[in-house]
Amino acid sequence: MGKIYKTLIFDGQISLSVLDTTDVVNEAIRLHKLTPVTAAALGRTLTVTAFMASQLKGEDERLSVTISGNGAGGKIIAAADSELNVRGAIDTPSADLPLKANGKLDVGGVVGNSGYITVVKNLGLKEPYVGRSELVSGEIGEDFAAYYAYSEQQPTAIAVGVLIKNEKCIGAGGVIIQPLPDCTEENLVKAEELVNNFADVSKQISEAGAGGIIEKYFKGYDFNAFDVRYKCNCSDEYVQKVLITLGEKELYDAIEKDGKIEVCCQFCDKKYVYYKKDVDKFFGK
Repeated sequence: MGKIYKTLIFDGQISLSVLDTTDVVNEAIRLHKLTPVTAAALGRTLTVTAFMASQLKGEDERLSVTISGNGAGGKIIAAADSELNVRGAIDTPSADLPLKANGKLDVGGVVGNSGYITVVKNLGLKEPYVGRSELVSGEIGEDFAAYYAYSEQQPTAIAVGVLIKNEKCIGAGGVIIQPLPDCTEENLVKAEELVNNFADVSKQISEAGAGGIIEKYFKGYDFNAFDVRYKCNCSDEYVQKVLITLGEKELYDAIEKDGKIEVCCQFCDKKYVYYKKDVDKFFGK
């Protein structure tokens, strides 16, 4: 179970979130058989997506994130709801790249530095909110900071990281800071300086957890804590509804050609298999 800790700092003018998503990333590694570098790319995306979900208000609100870059990993998709259930996938989970010159994982090479982040929020309105911005570096944190600046006009400092050892995540999470509308210039400068402490946020989480970060840098503040989990919302009922929308002819044609219809969930790799008798039931035959 991951955690998000939220509070206001600096005279209540800065919103602060500290996230530990280590368990979430390990579940993604288990489901998708990720390499260290694709685990870092997808894990950072899941972390920021969890933060975005923590800002949803209504119980039926949800969002999805698509990162379409020109990197070795292909497209990255993540989704979450207001209960902080997150899930995600990367087109090429087996993609692998050499370490960068500084010894770090080449997340930018997996994501790419040309392309777009697209965020779709279903907020219970007639039309969903859609925001889009260009990738800056492929390192995820900088790209989402640019997204917030350009698409939501919200200055945001994002330190996010995933630390992998022996094919397991030993530390993942982030520190995300957003000034409120009444923030003074003085507190804005203090917040910008504060973010410099978290260049190695995944290492800090691996050593002391999110609680250690709070104890060291934010002692005395009252935090609200929320659980975050990797949870797919696929179900037999949902898959059946999607198949029915394809139409009777297309489903029976597929049965005639292959003898069955097989659907694999991209988020959890669960397979759903249907035969002619099942399709008959779909259409009340």
